[in-house]
Amino acid sequence: MADMAFAQALLRGEGIDCFEMDVNMSVLEGSIGIFPRRLMVRSDDFDRAARCLTDNGIEVSE
Repeated sequence: MADMAFAQALLRGEGIDCFEMDVNMSVLEGSIGIFPRRLMVRSDDFDRAARCLTDNGIEVSE
């Protein structure tokens, strides 16, 4: 969860809007990791967001 907050702070610091997905599913399943949370960005911002996150050690997938 700390990684999610860090990723959001990084993106917002770069002026990239983001939205956290699967928050409710994560809570329902008891946070055992079956339904990991996802951070979504607009497709126009994806390359810049991916570069920002990977430069800071956060794994990115499409």
